[in-house]
Amino acid sequence: MANPARVIVRGLAWLWYTAHHSPSPFPVGNHHTLPQFYSLIHTAVESSSCRLLAMAAPEAHHLFHNPIADHSFSPDKATLAVARESNVELYQKSGNKFSLTDELKGHEKTVTGVDIAPNSGRIVTCSQDRNAYVWERTPTGWKPTLVLLRINRAATFVRWSPSEQKFAVGSGARVIAVCYFEEENDWWISKHLKKPIRSTITTLAWHPNSVLLAAGSTDSHARVLSSFIKGVDTRPEPSAWGERLPFNTICGEFLNDSAGWIQGVSFSPSGDALAFTGHDSSVTVVYPSAPEQPPRAMLTIATRLLPFNSLIWNGENEIIAAGHDCEPYRLRGDENGWQLAGTIESKAGPGAGSAREESALNMFRQMDLKGQTQADTQLKTTHQNTISTVRVYEEADGVVRKFSTSGVDGRVVIWTI
Repeated sequence: MANPARVIVRGLAWLWYTAHHSPSPFPVGNHHTLPQFYSLIHTAVESSSCRLLAMAAPEAHHLFHNPIADHSFSPDKATLAVARESNVELYQKSGNKFSLTDELKGHEKTVTGVDIAPNSGRIVTCSQDRNAYVWERTPTGWKPTLVLLRINRAATFVRWSPSEQKFAVGSGARVIAVCYFEEENDWWISKHLKKPIRSTITTLAWHPNSVLLAAGSTDSHARVLSSFIKGVDTRPEPSAWGERLPFNTICGEFLNDSAGWIQGVSFSPSGDALAFTGHDSSVTVVYPSAPEQPPRAMLTIATRLLPFNSLIWNGENEIIAAGHDCEPYRLRGDENGWQLAGTIESKAGPGAGSAREESALNMFRQMDLKGQTQADTQLKTTHQNTISTVRVYEEADGVVRKFSTSGVDGRVVIWTI
């Protein structure tokens, strides 16, 4: 006899039961006997022979039903900061769940970026209200300090430098505000990276040396610029990107093949390569050769997927990217060539992310009443809408062990590689 659990999971519960019980102990279709049938189904599905619903899965946290513009974890991974509308919500991990514990209120319009410094734990936020705040924990709560951005358009993106001495804020004013703390006046001030930026900054990424800054914008260019500030930065070691790097030095300027908006940028762990993704569903990897020289390799990977919004490196030979296809993908290669290696997620069926939240009993009740286990609009992916941000969650020597994603569906998901 066939294993009942395996047959049932394939959606043939009624056929299997009637085929192996003659005469049937209860008439098929008689809804007075359905509780007995559901009990049988529940027993079979929960048995050890049914492995489909017990597959290892990403750690998904459905926080709310609003879009998440950005997210960041604290150094100990116990606190999660999430940009929700005009506030930043702080969640504390309790067991396997995150619970809302605090809110950072100060912005008047949509918060577009949030980042927690990996060592000090300070939080920086930016918003469409053209302001940025640095939040520091005190015995009485989180204390905000207004940053003098000096911009007349929305702030769009923010990230701390690896040294935590500076942070960069992208904007719709065609400038990048590089912010640092001035001890004499006890405030955060900024210097502007301007030329040759000609449109809104959509994304930023720091080089490991905390001086070079990669920026993507809606003028279809990814650029590498120097943010060196005397008295704050130490002079970086010479590299293929440049040797003498005064503020606003252009170390590289790269155009997307289809003139699409640049959605995500990222330096490799060594800083010797740059990857960026455009709205034409491509990923481009650049290997610089020498200062003021063309790159020794510039490779574009065209895909048939929807556009990516964000990407990170996993070592020097793998990139993880995600966006409008609602799931993360791998790209692998080197200077000789790159290719799309496929999706990271293994999908068990429609609504894989939320199907695990349903009981087996309810799943088969829906199958009986509606002829389906999930709504027709349910995706097979963990995320049910566009992924906005991909961030490293856990890594060692540049090799990522875990990464996190957040998206328009209000979910934050932690993935294990």
